[in-house]
Amino acid sequence: MLNSITPEKAGISSRSVKRFVEALEKRNLPMHQLILMRGYDIFGEFYWKPFDRDFCHRMYSQTKSYVSVAIGLLVEDGKLSLEDKLCDIFFEKLDGAPRGYLAELTIENMLKMETCGCYGVPFWFYDDDPDRTHMYLNRNEATVPPDMRWSYDSAGSQVLSSIVEKLTGKTLFDFLNERIFTHLDAFHTAEILKTKNGDTWGDSALVCTPRDMAAFARFVMNKGMWHGKRLMSSDYLERATSRLADNNIGIVTAGFDTSFSYGYGYQIWRVRDGFAFNGMGSQFTVCLPDYDLIFVCTADTQGLSSAEDLIISALYDHIVENLENEPLCEDIDSYNSLLAYGDTLKLYAMTGDTESPYSSELDGRVWKCDTNPLGWTQFAITFEKDNAVLHWTNAQGNKVLPFGLCYNTFEKFPQLGYQNDHGGVVTSDGFMYNGAFSAAWREEKKILFKGQIIDRYFGNFTAEFSFKGERAYVRFVKVAEGFLEEYNGAIIAHASNECI
Repeated sequence: MLNSITPEKAGISSRSVKRFVEALEKRNLPMHQLILMRGYDIFGEFYWKPFDRDFCHRMYSQTKSYVSVAIGLLVEDGKLSLEDKLCDIFFEKLDGAPRGYLAELTIENMLKMETCGCYGVPFWFYDDDPDRTHMYLNRNEATVPPDMRWSYDSAGSQVLSSIVEKLTGKTLFDFLNERIFTHLDAFHTAEILKTKNGDTWGDSALVCTPRDMAAFARFVMNKGMWHGKRLMSSDYLERATSRLADNNIGIVTAGFDTSFSYGYGYQIWRVRDGFAFNGMGSQFTVCLPDYDLIFVCTADTQGLSSAEDLIISALYDHIVENLENEPLCEDIDSYNSLLAYGDTLKLYAMTGDTESPYSSELDGRVWKCDTNPLGWTQFAITFEKDNAVLHWTNAQGNKVLPFGLCYNTFEKFPQLGYQNDHGGVVTSDGFMYNGAFSAAWREEKKILFKGQIIDRYFGNFTAEFSFKGERAYVRFVKVAEGFLEEYNGAIIAHASNECI
């Protein structure tokens, strides 16, 4: 029920849209998917190969905004009040009297992220307690009175999701699908991953397409309407998307304006001129009602601290500031140029040189590793056609992975035991993540490897291999939530007489 039109019909030139995408490309941002929409009409849709329109992408904390809508439906149904106390809803999960200020915590406090804090609540992936709600209620020091200050509380969002499931007797997805998604003719291939105990992972694990996101955004921006049909009353959504809390002090650049420092509603961020659903790694859905503009993008910018502002600034510079209220004259040549440019987009790959005089000396030589945090005992690099193939041995055995020289190879990352359907649960069935892998020479005797995990879980690592005489220095830096722990740290290695 979403249409595709030319940018000119939407009131912007194809040239402006192309300049926007070019601005992202010039920054070497690892973009994945992108949609621009006015009304129910998509006027820009781009996919960085191997991503496409049907790829279901992890949306991370955008999931929180869906939880908010589900809470609003419960309020509308009379099953919940925003003044209800958390401890009254989950009294059976309390091991004793509530700690600190927890007894005062209301549903509205949690929606606004003006909670008691979550100090003392451990990162649940590595804790023995499989029930995150139980952890939140009994491990939380709750040292701050609620409704006093904004502080990002992801664990609290998970608890809100569990409230939905307790009061409806349905999974979060099934409840939203019945009430909203089915009417949008969307989310047919979507899912939400689970926590250890089978609860929905409501603060981080919606997996869906960007068109799904665009449809949901239109429903929210229409304050509960979809093609003239009311699916939800407007009262809650009006409040949920408004500025209810000042979040400026709760972000890294406290006191200075950034793209997402314009306030916070009910699990929904305020941005300049509108509101947004915001997920880790630049999973964005930005809604600007005054411009009737919806912007959806997915990426993996974890580790790139400036990426969020670069993307949003480019959106304003090239799209928002060039929008007209009336259609423009069609420009077929510019539109065809835009389409052709879109067809060239590929996932970011490591840049540098594809060759080095040192390649022949390095090729196949085995390097023995000193004791190191990665647990490697040896490694070697071979060169085959236009690939640099990394061979290493760790606690799981021998590993081999080809990296394209200045382009991506698409392979299974050969580390076993990472989580799949249930967060924090180690797999034992041979499951491995899909990934994109590239490498490039940056100096004569220094080669960099880039790994990008592109699965239900996203993360990346960069590995620097430097050589001098008979010694090698290796440094891995990873950015990923709950995995790639074995690929973080430094190694000193020494050349051997062995070859592979």
